[in-house]
Amino acid sequence: MPQEKASDYFQQGFNCAQSVFAAFAAEMGLPEDAALRIPSAFGAGLGRMRGTCGAFAGLALVAGFKHGNLTGNPADKERIFALTRQLADEFRAEFGSLQCRELLHLPPDAQEGARPQERTAAYYASRPCKRCVAFCAARAAAILAGKE
Repeated sequence: MPQEKASDYFQQGFNCAQSVFAAFAAEMGLPEDAALRIPSAFGAGLGRMRGTCGAFAGLALVAGFKHGNLTGNPADKERIFALTRQLADEFRAEFGSLQCRELLHLPPDAQEGARPQERTAAYYASRPCKRCVAFCAARAAAILAGKE
């Protein structure tokens, strides 16, 4: 099940974006190492800057893989943009925000560096990331199955 595979990646220490995207490597015809590298900068709200949720970024990458535009035609761009916005609305409805900082209840002025936190039981218990990863993986599975 994709949610379990994505959760397994997350439990192994991969970031949210990697966990969602790499769970579908086989379905997208990508080697696992490529599927882990491509989204690696998107974790923790893009480079741990706490912007757009990494799990959502992984979902958007899967959506782009399946439905992304191959031309510069505005209508082609509009289709993937509309799907991405729909997915963002669904994510916000489920979690209240699309922003990593808000999902983690961090103050706007919290200063964080690029160094990731150590993954401990307390780390996993204190954040919604595993649920975000599972939600995005389920939605990505539906997109790849043509059920969007």
